[in-house]
Amino acid sequence: MGIKALDYETLNENVKKVQYAVRGELYLRASELQKEGKKIIFTNVGNPHALGQKPLTFPRQVVALCQAPFLLDDPNVGLIFPADAIARAKHYLSMTSGGLGAYSDSRGLPGIRKEVAEFIGRRDGFPSDPELIFLTDGASKGVMQMLNCIIRGQGDGVLVPVPQYPLYSATISLYGGSLVPYYLEETANWGLDVNNLRESVAQARFKGITVRAMVIINPGNPTSQCLSEANLREILNFCYQENLVLLGDEVYQQNIYQDERPFISARKVLMDMGSPISKEVQLVSFHTVSKGYWGECGQRGGYFEMTNIPPQVCVVLICLMSFMFFSGSQEFLPNVNT
Repeated sequence: MGIKALDYETLNENVKKVQYAVRGELYLRASELQKEGKKIIFTNVGNPHALGQKPLTFPRQVVALCQAPFLLDDPNVGLIFPADAIARAKHYLSMTSGGLGAYSDSRGLPGIRKEVAEFIGRRDGFPSDPELIFLTDGASKGVMQMLNCIIRGQGDGVLVPVPQYPLYSATISLYGGSLVPYYLEETANWGLDVNNLRESVAQARFKGITVRAMVIINPGNPTSQCLSEANLREILNFCYQENLVLLGDEVYQQNIYQDERPFISARKVLMDMGSPISKEVQLVSFHTVSKGYWGECGQRGGYFEMTNIPPQVCVVLICLMSFMFFSGSQEFLPNVNT
C-alpha cells in the first residue's frame, strides 16, 4: 500500500509545526544518556518533586480520604489521620454528588470555585465571582482552551514575550495562529517597553495579521522577574487602546524569593485603575498547584478566572469544557490549599 491515513506525510500540518523546547532535542538526548546509566538532573521544566521536594502532608491526607472515603467509616481513622484532615475531607465530600469519581459542573465543583474566589479576593482586595472561575487539570489546559477560542486562523496573532515558556508558541502553532513576539529588556530587570509592543503590533499588521491577544508571564518564566505596578498599568493601557484580551500567566506568584519587587496580579492593578479601563479590558488569569509551595505537577490542578468577558462567551466555554475537560477529581487538589 502507499501512504496511509496516519503516516507523517498525511499528518495535520499544524501538528507537525509544533515545537515544545522543554521536551525537545536536549531532553531526548538526556533521556538517552539516562538509559545508558548516566545520572541526569532534569532542569528543563519546573518539577519540584522529581528533584526531591517532599509533598505537603495535609493536602495529601485530605486527598487520600476524599479518594477513599470508606476510610472515614473506619473506627481507627483517627489513629492514622489528624482531626483537621478528616474534617476537611468531609467538608469537600459534602460538596460532591457521588464523591470525586462523579462528573461535576463543567467549571468544577461550585463550592471549590467559591473557595478559589475567596483566595483571589483576599489577594487582590476586590471580590471575585465563582461563576467566572473554571477549574482545569493544570493551568496549561486553561491556556490552550483560551487560545483555541481566540485564534480563528493564520491571520490572528498573539503577542508573546521573548524569552517565553514554549507552551505559547507550541499552542499557537497547533491552532494555526501567528505568534507575534515582543522582547523583554534584560537591562531593565526583564521588564517591557510599550514602544516595543507598538512596534511588534505594527509589524504584524504590515504582514496582514490581526493581533487579538497579549500574553504576560508574571512572575517571568524563564526570567523570574516580577513586573512592576507601573509596567502593568502600561500593559493594561496598551490593551485598552489596542482592544486586546490580556492573558495573565501568574503560576509562579508564590515563588518570590526577593523583597525588592513583590508580585502584583494584573487583576488587582486593573481594578485599581478604575473606570473605564477596569470595566473594558478583557483579562483571563491563570494559576496552578504545579508551582508555588505545593509543586504538585503530577496531580494536575489549576484554574482560570475571567474578567470583563461577555456572558455569551462564558456559555460557549462551558459547552466546550463539557466535552473536553469534564471536571472531576483531577481539579480537586488546588482547593485543599487555598
